[in-house]
Amino acid sequence: MTKTVLITGASSGIGKAAARAFSAAGWLVAATLRKPEKETELGQLPGVKLYALDVTSESSVKAAFEAARRDLGPIEVVVNNAGYAVDGAFEAMSDAVIQDQFNSNVFGLMRVTREAIAAMRETKRGVIIQVSSMGGRITFPLFSIYHATKWAVEGFSESLQYELKQFNIRLKLIEPGAIKTDFYGRSRKFVKPENTQEYDAFIQRCEAVAAEAGAKGEAPEKVAQTILKAASDGKAKLRYPVGDPAPLLLWLRRRLPESWFYGLVRSSYKI
Repeated sequence: MTKTVLITGASSGIGKAAARAFSAAGWLVAATLRKPEKETELGQLPGVKLYALDVTSESSVKAAFEAARRDLGPIEVVVNNAGYAVDGAFEAMSDAVIQDQFNSNVFGLMRVTREAIAAMRETKRGVIIQVSSMGGRITFPLFSIYHATKWAVEGFSESLQYELKQFNIRLKLIEPGAIKTDFYGRSRKFVKPENTQEYDAFIQRCEAVAAEAGAKGEAPEKVAQTILKAASDGKAKLRYPVGDPAPLLLWLRRRLPESWFYGLVRSSYKI
């Protein structure tokens, strides 16, 4: 029997790669994005249908789920991928910048998760896949607000799994490392203080390391295949690190004393 998946943030990067992967595997795909009228590729793929969905709007989330269920039937898997990255010096970040980051990466993910639970509870089965980050369990300089959102996603999902087990709904956390996506480009929001130059040298050193990591990152298709695996493997496994250096760094974080691990990060950033 053909299964159905709903994917948020399908306009580019990991979300678009996931839509392709599920389509190639024979799934029905509700590919959601804020402006589906601008998407020219996904709608041509077998089994893929486009829907407007803005995770910052509760009514938009509800409308997208209703339309997808009406057109495609019960949704077995939801992939929470929509989001973006804020980085820079925290001192320069306004309340509006912080609120927008949390509204997309955390509250938006929660809105979609809540709607997914309501749909899956009726059928007593389903998988909710949260695209988190290795940055949901470890941290790097200048990403304090982004890390705060991903750590929130990790804690939220780890706790939520307990109450969803009774409904046969499984939660999965995908934890990518450095991936070649708009994370380092269009989807990035960088904030720099305008009232002081005291951060400049620090920012310059850290920016160089982050840019190099992004340039060497793996293709989003690798993450997409891990998402497809998490959706299909039938396991109760919660976390799926993917893409260098995520598996190694997460392993080191569990095993090294904190001071050693922090020293490793400082050394790699030359700070």
